[in-house]
Amino acid sequence: MKKILLCMTAVLALTALHSCQQQSDGRCRIEGTVNGEQYEGKRIFLVPFSGPATAETVDSMEITDGKFHFEPDSMQMYKILLDYHYRFGLQPLIVVGEPGVVRVSIDTISHAVGTPQNDSLEQWKLRTEQHNHRLSLMRKTIAELGRSGDTAQASRLKQRADSFHLAYKHYTRAMAKRMEGQVLGDFLKGLFPLTYKRKYPDGRVVTINADTNEEVKSEE
Repeated sequence: MKKILLCMTAVLALTALHSCQQQSDGRCRIEGTVNGEQYEGKRIFLVPFSGPATAETVDSMEITDGKFHFEPDSMQMYKILLDYHYRFGLQPLIVVGEPGVVRVSIDTISHAVGTPQNDSLEQWKLRTEQHNHRLSLMRKTIAELGRSGDTAQASRLKQRADSFHLAYKHYTRAMAKRMEGQVLGDFLKGLFPLTYKRKYPDGRVVTINADTNEEVKSEE
């Protein structure tokens, strides 16, 4: 029994050491699977989320035994895409290149987990999908109410939909603030800025509140 416990302790220690080494070497490894035998031998691409997609910036490999892997050399957002001839029915995936192993699954609903920012991105993605589904249903109902002439009910539901969407924007902004200075934080921050600029025909440029679409009065 003592020998078994010693062996188990040694295995756990080696596993922990390997994990620490994996995190400390500063490298990112994306290990992925693709669901479907029809994708065997097809090419899959790792593309920068922003910036030029060139031979120097895009990586690719063939899917073998339903698996693929990439080792990006810079911390930024990436898109993982199958060859455009075969990607129909598969959900495109964005991932963060950061130290550690990112476990990716490409399917009708794709996932990326395993590192801090990618785990947070997965949570945000789930919230986003739930939000988009519910908001789509609400807007469909609003349109049906409008066509039926029930404008009062349609107006009340629109107010609920606007409040629901605003809560989602606040959620995204709060996550961006918590992750300020990180790749994911910068990405989320750019989705829902608090203000934007509007230029009028007379040449005036004013600041508009992005949530209310009202002009922000400057303090004199």
